[in-house]
Amino acid sequence: MGQDIKGKVAYITGAGSGIGKATAIEFAQEGVHVGLIARTETKLQQVKEEAEKYGVKAEYAAVDISDLEETEKAVSGLKEKLGKADILINNAGVGLHGNFLDTDPDDWKRTVEINLFGMYHMTRAVLPDMIEKNGGDMINISSSNGLKGTAGSTSYSASKFAVQGMTEALMQEVRPHNIRVFTMNPSLVATELAFGDNPDKNDEQKFMQPEDLAEYMVAQLKLHPRIFIKQSLQWATNPF
Repeated sequence: MGQDIKGKVAYITGAGSGIGKATAIEFAQEGVHVGLIARTETKLQQVKEEAEKYGVKAEYAAVDISDLEETEKAVSGLKEKLGKADILINNAGVGLHGNFLDTDPDDWKRTVEINLFGMYHMTRAVLPDMIEKNGGDMINISSSNGLKGTAGSTSYSASKFAVQGMTEALMQEVRPHNIRVFTMNPSLVATELAFGDNPDKNDEQKFMQPEDLAEYMVAQLKLHPRIFIKQSLQWATNPF
């Protein structure tokens, strides 16, 4: 028999749109209480209201996770309202495409600050509670670009390769505490990050949808606590 996730508390970054939003709604349907983290309060409020329709508790914190102090304050607030996290979904990320020398150095640095340091900050804020209760689940959303670099994605690939290394090491550190760390490496997903403001206009049969990844996360979390999928790569069936 697998793990029952109903009634657990999950913190989700990048929860205002895309994969994060889809995950929050999918979790709410499964009876998981959700702590929503992103930068845009109006989007978070909408996701909160939608999640609450399924009878769970939902709270949010509008915060820039590239700032450690802000992140720790946000997590502290969610703990007071929802309780300590049983599940952490490190999803927040930004993309940057362009030739290496044409890319603004500040933009290059910002990509790493959000994609890597943001994940580090969230994990650092949540992990002590998981260790204390000797259990927890963490899913880090990397990318296929974290396994194979592509031209025009030096900052994005650098950040995602770093996520792979950090997660690989952390996974081994926390296993004695019955904490599972899953890494997902999706290829192209129909989100604003990939397609801009109108991802829904793309062929839903051709590209992976955020809901597909949310369903996969639920399936991973429901696995018996004695097993976890260390790393997985998600591909669209026929994106051509």
